[in-house]
Amino acid sequence: MNQTLGQAYEVSNTSLAIRHRVLRNTYWLLSLSMIPTIFGAWVGVQIKFSLFASSPLFGILALMAIAFGFFYTIEKTKNSGWGVAVLLSFTFFMGLMLSRMISYTLGFSNGASLIMLAFGGTAGILATMATVATVSKRDFSGMSKWLFAGLLVIVVASIANIFLQMPALYLAISVIAIGIFSAYILYDVQQILNGGETNYISATLRIYLDVYNIFVNLLSLLGIFGGSRD
Repeated sequence: MNQTLGQAYEVSNTSLAIRHRVLRNTYWLLSLSMIPTIFGAWVGVQIKFSLFASSPLFGILALMAIAFGFFYTIEKTKNSGWGVAVLLSFTFFMGLMLSRMISYTLGFSNGASLIMLAFGGTAGILATMATVATVSKRDFSGMSKWLFAGLLVIVVASIANIFLQMPALYLAISVIAIGIFSAYILYDVQQILNGGETNYISATLRIYLDVYNIFVNLLSLLGIFGGSRD
């Protein structure tokens, strides 16, 4: 019996060590992914990149096609070094997509400060949610259906607002998106800790998308309420 308990304890410790290693590698790769994102944004600003220049609807369709192409390729290569390369390529592309908003924000006299404030706010949300997910004994797995439903609502409302152009709806979408993607960080980090996600490349992709969307919507709100043209 003692031998059986010892083996169970050893298996438990091994499993815990694997989960912590996945989480550590995820944080490392998430940090690394910021480099191509920033570089992509800088390149996009320099060349005035925009998928939405000709048509907002075409831009949305092109973005979804490219993004899902990356998602498929990352999933197929996640167990090799190529997965890291494809993921970093995706984050460069997302940096390009961010450049339009960065250019607009830099048009404010306090634009650089707003960008840094959004970056700091996003980092604070990530640190807070990741800490809560790590130390809390609450099971957040039940949030998945509600979060996915909320995500669908945001996507549909965002597409609709391309045509409606309602400022109030735009503000509501941004606020709700920050809340939903913050909650997604809780869910995604706990999935790693509970063994629900064992691949650090897949885990990084999910948390990167959470962080990216929080930053975009936070920067948007800061631009609306704190941007100055003086």
